[in-house]
Amino acid sequence: MTQKGKIMSKQSEVNIKVALDENHIPHDIEWGATDAGEEQARKAKAMMLAMWDKEDETSMRMDLWTTEMTIDEMKRFYHQCYTSMAESFERATGEDGMGAAMRDFADFFGEKLQILPPSGKFDK
Repeated sequence: MTQKGKIMSKQSEVNIKVALDENHIPHDIEWGATDAGEEQARKAKAMMLAMWDKEDETSMRMDLWTTEMTIDEMKRFYHQCYTSMAESFERATGEDGMGAAMRDFADFFGEKLQILPPSGKFDK
C-alpha cells in the first residue's frame, strides 16, 4: 500500500477455512478478516476468489461451494457477483460504457433465471 510514494505499514489478514468431507467436497466454509471488527469467523456457503498474478500476468481463481448451497442461492450468488464485477470494473477503469454493458448482462442473466422481475428489455 502506498501513499505519495511512501509505503504504509497497516496490514489486514483475510483467513479462509474450508472443511472437506471424505470425498474432498467442501461442507463448511468460514472466513474472517483482522480489521473487519468482528471476533468470530463468518460462515459461507460459496466463495469465488480471483487474484492477478503479478509475474505471469494471469488470473488465478478458486470457486468453492458447499453441499448446502441450493441452486436458487447459486443463481442469486452469480447474479450478485456479475453486478459487483461491473461496479468494480467501472471504478477501476473509468470505462462507464463497458460497466453499463456488464450490468445489462447481469440484468439479462437475472431475468432469464427468474431471480429478477421481467423488465421487457430482453424480450426480443
